[in-house]
Formats: sequence, C-alpha cells, structure tokens
Amino acid sequence: MSLLSIKDLTVCYGGIRAVDGISMEIEQGELVTLIGANGAGKTTTLKSIVGWVRAKSGIISYNGMDNLKTRTHHFVRHGLVLVPEGRGIFPKLTVLENLEMGAFSRKDKEIETDIEHVYTQFPRLKERSSQAAGTLSGGEQQMLAIGRAMLSRPKLLLLDEPSMGLAPIIVEQIFDIIRTISKQGVTILLVEQNAKLALEIANRGYVMESGKITISGKASDLLNDPKVLSAYLGG
Repeated sequence: MSLLSIKDLTVCYGGIRAVDGISMEIEQGELVTLIGANGAGKTTTLKSIVGWVRAKSGIISYNGMDNLKTRTHHFVRHGLVLVPEGRGIFPKLTVLENLEMGAFSRKDKEIETDIEHVYTQFPRLKERSSQAAGTLSGGEQQMLAIGRAMLSRPKLLLLDEPSMGLAPIIVEQIFDIIRTISKQGVTILLVEQNAKLALEIANRGYVMESGKITISGKASDLLNDPKVLSAYLGG
C-alpha cells in the first residue's frame, strides 16, 4: 500500500478547476517532486492533502487514513506535515520557540535532543536561537520552517517552493538538507519551480499543467524528456 494515494482529485475555486482529476502515488521512503508553471495547481494539491482546501471529488489516502474525512489538526500527530509556501513561521516568537512549536503534539523526552539535531543541520539557527524569527533572513526563515517541521518527526513531509526568493548559494544549502532528510528515511513530496534542481534529487516526478498531470516517470527520465526540457529546463 502506498504511503500517499491520490485518485481522481478535483478541487475548484468557484467555477475554476484548479486541480482537475489528478492521480498520484507515493511509496514509503521516496522523494517525489511535482513541477509545473505558476498557477498549474501544485500548491492547491498540497493544501488539499492536509485539508487546507476541500476537494470537490476524488480520494486522498495517507497511511490508510481518509484525508477528506480527517480534520487538519490530526495530520501532524500522524506524521503528515506541510511546510507552506512563504514558510509560515511565527515571526514574533524566537527561533527556539518556533522549533518547540513544531513538537507541540509530542509528549516524549527526546524533544531537546531533536532540537540539537536541527541545530547541527542548521548551525545558523543555533547562533540565532534567542532571536525573533521575523528578523531572520529569507534563507534562515526557510531553514527554520523545515527545522520546525522536523520537530514533529514527519513520516511524509510536504515542501511547497522551498527555494522561492532565495539566493542561489542558499538554495543549494536548502536542497542539500532536503536530500539529507530523504536519506534519513523521511518520505518527501516536493513542489518546486526550479525543476532541474528538484528532478536532480528526486526519485520520481510529476509534471502538472492547468490542473492536470501531463507527464510522470523517473526523475532521471524527465530530466531528458524533450517536452520537460523545452518547457521547464531551458532546453
């Protein structure tokens, strides 16, 4: 059974079909990327998985749960976590307080250990642990958003445009961390406009156009697909 299964999903905004009957499967341990132009429906797809927007029809199943009948706040407790576009940090809380918020649903005694692990992966966050999150740079805020998500010990991590607005050298660092998280066994669904970088680290990919999945396959194959090269990779 797939960790995440989406079948014939349709999401509408008024009379517009933002997501138009898509189907996807993600297996445990995979890093899968969803690429496409602005307005293709990628972010809406992620939001529908965690119940931020409601589907008109279709099926979303995460780890055997019926997502369309599950309240949003239950997903974190079951290991399904979204790092939204724009990061969604708490700007007035400190870096440490933001990380602690990531563990709000946990009751074990390993939270401090996990915070130190995040600090190891993101040394800048440790340097700024008592600093208000809203005063961090864009790259540091993205690191914090990912670190906070890791404090919930996700089984499936949804990442929405983690490279948006960041300098190239920071983007490389963020993608190195995403690759490391994947190697640690966390399943990842990555929505990303930088198609080349996304496909280089992914196992498989889906291409979304105007609310529909138009191409899917191994990431290495998509990197060499003439249609993908032409539309998204500058080929």
